[in-house]
Amino acid sequence: MTDDVTDGRDGLLAEAIRLREQGRQEEARARLVELATRYPDDAEVAYQTAWAHDVLGLEAEAVPFYERALATTGAGALSTEDRRGALLGLGSTYRVLGRYGQAVDTLRRGAEEFPDDGALRTFLAMALFNTGEHHESTRLLLNLVAATSDDAHVRRYRRAIESYARDLHETV
Repeated sequence: MTDDVTDGRDGLLAEAIRLREQGRQEEARARLVELATRYPDDAEVAYQTAWAHDVLGLEAEAVPFYERALATTGAGALSTEDRRGALLGLGSTYRVLGRYGQAVDTLRRGAEEFPDDGALRTFLAMALFNTGEHHESTRLLLNLVAATSDDAHVRRYRRAIESYARDLHETV
């Protein structure tokens, strides 16, 4: 008889995450791939499997797992924090793979869902740069710097920076 806590989905997932956290990335990935095969509709398993591929530099292999995790809705959907991480992970992965339009779309969706997340806006700015949207990229970064900088000099000029961010061609 198997122990449900140890051998069940939750126990196996927890063990795979532990392996990843211990730096045993390949072992964690193998366990997660097995889990994803066993639980193909499980958003959390798909997200963790995507992450395991990403940390190993296997971005192309991570994409379908990210997509699967984000496509799951309803009771089995990702938690808010995992959804935030999956949107950033997928968008960043698309960018690394040169799929810049998909990166922009994914990261823009993430920034709209999580407007307080500076990392999503930063990665969106990088993807916008890759698509040649330099004005929008710079605008996003200037607003982020103005809103989040601890630098006293930046804080002193916050209003001016935000004003110029709205129209970078303005010189007055």
